Order: sequence, then C-alpha cells, then structure tokens
Amino acid sequence: MPTLNKIRTAILRGQRPVSDTTALRRLRTALTLFFALDGFLFAGWVVRIPAIKEQTGASAGDLGMALLGVSAGAVATMMVTGRLCQRFGSHPVTVAAALVMSLGIALPPLTHSALTLGLVLLVFGAAYGGINVAMNSAAVDLVAALRRPVMPGFHAAFSVGGMLGAGLGGLVAGHLSATRHLLLLTAIGLVVAAVAGRALLAHPAPRPPRAGAAPDPVGRRRATGRERRLITVFGVIALCTAYGEGALADWGALHLEQDLSARPGLAAVGYSAFALAMTVGRLSGTALLERLGQTRVLVAGGATAALGMLIGSLAPTVWVAFAGFAVTGLGLANIFPVAIGRAGELAGPAGVAAASTFGYGGMLLGPPAIGFLADWFSLPVALTTVAALSAMAALIAYATRRAGVRAG
Repeated sequence: MPTLNKIRTAILRGQRPVSDTTALRRLRTALTLFFALDGFLFAGWVVRIPAIKEQTGASAGDLGMALLGVSAGAVATMMVTGRLCQRFGSHPVTVAAALVMSLGIALPPLTHSALTLGLVLLVFGAAYGGINVAMNSAAVDLVAALRRPVMPGFHAAFSVGGMLGAGLGGLVAGHLSATRHLLLLTAIGLVVAAVAGRALLAHPAPRPPRAGAAPDPVGRRRATGRERRLITVFGVIALCTAYGEGALADWGALHLEQDLSARPGLAAVGYSAFALAMTVGRLSGTALLERLGQTRVLVAGGATAALGMLIGSLAPTVWVAFAGFAVTGLGLANIFPVAIGRAGELAGPAGVAAASTFGYGGMLLGPPAIGFLADWFSLPVALTTVAALSAMAALIAYATRRAGVRAG
C-alpha cells in the first residue's frame, strides 16, 4: 500500500491531462498491450500445467485442489482491486498487477509439492484477478473519452495474446524446461509492463463528468440502489456467457473424442475453432456495436451462441460440431466485454469488479457443473446447458434494454 501511494504521488506530479487525440491513442495502445499480456501469460502458464504436475508428483485430485489457488486468489482480489482503483487510480494498479503477475508466473516451477504449488498460485491468481479489474476499469474510462464502443477490441487483444502464449508454449515445450520457459515469460512480461506502463502512467485516466451526483475523491460517484441492481444484472449476463467459455475449454475436446470418435489431435482443433471465432467476433465488435447498439449485440449474441451450442453438443459428426463451436464463439465474443463495460459505466471500478467477479465465477462454475450433469445424463446433454444460459443472457439483456446506460 505505501508503494502504491508513492507511485501515485510521483506520477501525478508529471501527468498531463488526457484531452488530445494523440494522448488517447497512446493510452489505447498501452491498454491493448496489457490485455494481450494478460492473455499471453495466462495461456503460457496453462500449457505447462502437465510439466508442473509431473514435477510436483501431484495426483489428479491434488493438482485440482492446487489449481483452485488461481481461482481463489482471483476472486478474493477482484473486489479489493475495485477499491484500490478508486483510491489510487486504475492506471497504477494495472501496472502494479502486471508486474506481480509477471513475477508470479515464475514461481510454480520452483515448487515440489501440491501444497506449495497451491500457495504460489494464490499469488498468481491474485495478480490475474487484479489486472483484469484494473485494466477493464481503465478501458471503461477510455471508451467514454473516445466516445466509441472499442471495449471488444481490448478483449480481442486478450484472445490474441492467449493464442500467442499457447502457440509459443507448444513450440518450446519440447526444448525448454518449465522453469526456463516461465522465466522467459517473466522477462517478456516485465519488459512489456515497463514499456506499456510508461505510457499508461504518463497520463491520468480520462474522467468524463457525471451529472447529478457528487464525485468521490477520484471522480467516481457512488452507485445508487437501482444501479447496484443493474450491475448485478450485467454480472449475471457475464456469468451466463463465461460459463460457456469454461465449459468448452475443459469439455469440448472430450466431447468430440468420446461422443463423436474424433482422434485426439482433431478433437483439440475443436476448441481452437471456438477460440478463433471468438477472436474474430471481438475484432469486429466495435463495428457491430456502432451499427447495432449494445442491446441488439447482447441479444443477437446470446441467441447465436445458443443456436451454435445446440448444434455443437447434439451434432452427429465432428465437422458439424466444429461449425457449432465456431458459431458459439462468434455469439459469445462480445457479450462479456459489453456487460463489463456497462457495469463500469454505472459505477466505475466497483462496477467492473462486481461484474467481473460474477463472470469469473461463471467460468469456474461451468466445468464442474458440466461434469456432474454428464455423470447424471450424458456429456452432450450437459453441454446443452451452455445453450440454455446463452439464451438466458439474451432474454435478460432484452428485458432490461430500457434500464441500462447507452443501451443502443
């Protein structure tokens, strides 16, 4: 906390107001790099989980418990990060979290038991949760200043970073140990955080005026009871769609292999089709939002994802399932960023933190829920819950179309 105070004091002395187009463009570039770095580091860690499991000698159950450290650290930190952003500003918190995440990714290969792995993953998870809230809060401010719905572009950068991180991991896995690979990611993360952080810290976050309420010390007003209820609504929308992301990540390949007799290599392509389609959808998200407005994008996205997942889960052949997964990715692509952005419009970092916690909870809930339902019924039937929740997100968005901000 004293360090954040010192950083804040130092940067405020040299900050220039964010008013000109060049400054806003620099901020957008810097934030895009932080979103990409987040996806890059997280994917780099995920691809080395098998090596870490072997190193620690953990059983599947022990590894599962250790991996909960990431989730527990992220969820526990998100609401705290919202308050830190309100006090110190989202820019310095983003930089601090990126530095901690970059350093934290080097810790797992230094452990030799499931217990110590779980403890260090608490640190990594806390940084992951912190940077997600902080950079999304900064993005909400920048979107308002730009007066363009560019939030999907930031999340597209996260998706691209994830694909790059996974790709690099696949290339070096046979040549570098997990320790050397993750140390390399630490070095890359520190360099990117330093370069992008310099641009981010050079300017204060844009603070568009809010009429009708007294601002708090950093220019944010406290949310009313009605606004808190709306933030919960947007959080539920984020939860419904993040549930699908988590479910497909953990169960998509198994569905293709187990139920449709796909070879392991071909089954792995299924999630890639989903992830690539989501990235393409996010890259086109700004144009869609400008043309259709937020509510139509939410409703159409949820309906598209529901249709795609019904096709993917009940498909008679692998290739039809691939098409269904791709359609699901296109549908889900912009729902999460729009929901987080709308929550941030209402209450700034606190709104982003609350909606992000809901969304991350959905990503955690998806895989185990699918597993239980698969035991009771079958995996294809269990995966149809992704379609049901996507449809629910569309219905909620339509029902609250006149209640939100800038609904479109």
